[in-house]
Amino acid sequence: MSDVVICCENLSKQYRIGAKQEPYRTLRDSLANAAMAPFRMFTRDGKGSKGNGQDTIWALKDVSFEVKRGEVVGIIGRNGAGKSTLLKILSRITEPTEGRARLKGRIAALLEVGTGFNPELTGRENIYLNAAILGMKKAEIDRKFDEIVAFAEVEKFIDTPVKHYSSGMHLRLGFGVAAHLEPEILVVDEVLAVGDAQFQKKCLGKMGDVAKQGRTVLFVSHNMAAIQTLCGKTMLLARGKKANYGATADVCQGYLRCVEEEIHSDLGSRKDRQGSQAVVFKSFRTLDGDRRPVSAFLCGQPAVLYFELENRRRGPLRNFDFALGIDSSLGFRITHLSTNVGGTSLQIAAGTQAVEVVIDKLSLMPGLYTFTLFATENGEVADWVQNAGSFFVEAGDYFGSGRIAPQGVFIMNHRVVVSNV
Repeated sequence: MSDVVICCENLSKQYRIGAKQEPYRTLRDSLANAAMAPFRMFTRDGKGSKGNGQDTIWALKDVSFEVKRGEVVGIIGRNGAGKSTLLKILSRITEPTEGRARLKGRIAALLEVGTGFNPELTGRENIYLNAAILGMKKAEIDRKFDEIVAFAEVEKFIDTPVKHYSSGMHLRLGFGVAAHLEPEILVVDEVLAVGDAQFQKKCLGKMGDVAKQGRTVLFVSHNMAAIQTLCGKTMLLARGKKANYGATADVCQGYLRCVEEEIHSDLGSRKDRQGSQAVVFKSFRTLDGDRRPVSAFLCGQPAVLYFELENRRRGPLRNFDFALGIDSSLGFRITHLSTNVGGTSLQIAAGTQAVEVVIDKLSLMPGLYTFTLFATENGEVADWVQNAGSFFVEAGDYFGSGRIAPQGVFIMNHRVVVSNV
């Protein structure tokens, strides 16, 4: 047990649907309650409210695992798998409903952009505040201060209140503080998506340096390349439960196989379709720009919707049109992609064919989207499947500016021009 710094036993978290949730506490507030304790424990052995079973949901259920000193452990899974809930429990932002989590040593976490910062204080003041909460002495903070500021690249704004910082500046300073204040455990959620590629590379390198110093890192990401580069072990969460935990290469390979199976949806068996059935959509997949299966697209990155369809005619179709309607999670039509509107018709050979909708730079904002499929032959409906499938979009740095758009449905390329009147 001496080398084990994280030990979770039957960790579970239950939420009541529609009920008022516990007040949100920042990481700074949560850590302040136990900043000086070298050994920490949360225990709730079945004392949480279970509700009536009809208005509750288990975000996490019976998760047990151990992490040793110096290990870099990745945590992967689909949206809603329980990844963020697990990190919030380990970071003392929320308590478990059942089970217990024992942590040995100081923990620093970066779960959301700006987490742990007092917006009214300057960057300098927030660095000293966060370090003090972690139990560091002023002399220790002084030695690390210049290194943190240089890493975050906020020298010109270090004495500016952080409420005026951009999301990219928040991220850089937050990661700099979390990684440089010598925590025994560093926890990083999927927040690096708001940074540019160069800063992401810098962060990954710093997490590797932290691990080489004998410290422990927990890293949540949808980026399988980053997980496989950085993490020796990985845990897969699915529907709030631990589905796999072991060597990263094995866990990631199994996960991608499952993702491909899930998103290779069987459209061919759908009965609620219209049209002559001369052409039938059989399946679809979501792929990245390199044609690899993904669980979610990233805003600003290439996206491919891959479909297989069957031409049931004996010969080729020379006047075939394909269309894809994309709706928001609330059912509002966002856009309509069509070969007919684009002025190009397709030629489809007999048998099963592949059709790809290639989006060079996805402009949709984060969220869940559904789509409807249309196929016409000589202007007549051949196949029409409403709500044929869905896909997720994660936040991304669309413009490469280190910032993300705060709201909206999609991002539009634009220019701002100033001229004399």
